[in-house]
Amino acid sequence: MKSYLYARAFQAALIGIAIAGSATLARADIKDYEFQLVDRTVKKGDAIIVVRLVHKPDGKPVPDAVIFATRLDMAPDGMQEMATKVTPMPSTEPGVYEFKATLSMEGGWQLSLGAKVQGETGTVENKLVLKATP
Repeated sequence: MKSYLYARAFQAALIGIAIAGSATLARADIKDYEFQLVDRTVKKGDAIIVVRLVHKPDGKPVPDAVIFATRLDMAPDGMQEMATKVTPMPSTEPGVYEFKATLSMEGGWQLSLGAKVQGETGTVENKLVLKATP
């Protein structure tokens, strides 16, 4: 009788391990990630734009993403042809990404980003609107 109980307990433990192991293999959906502006307003001229990449379900920052697409233009003010160069800058905080740009005019600017998150398939793509002030 005891060996039967041990066998059942062992079998239950193996099932539990198998279920727990498969749960750790489940990956998040790429739509569970988004970029967020740290500050929606910046000064016109030479500016540092700071964004945070977060995992939306738990709000945790996502470090070490590979940002491969950046564009900064005045699309919010109907001038998408008015674009400027965006240069990545080093960041001291995990999940925070900084960019240097020259905002030649006051008004609405749109930062378009594309990134790969390690361990995920697909691309995180966001368009963030900020305002350049005097």
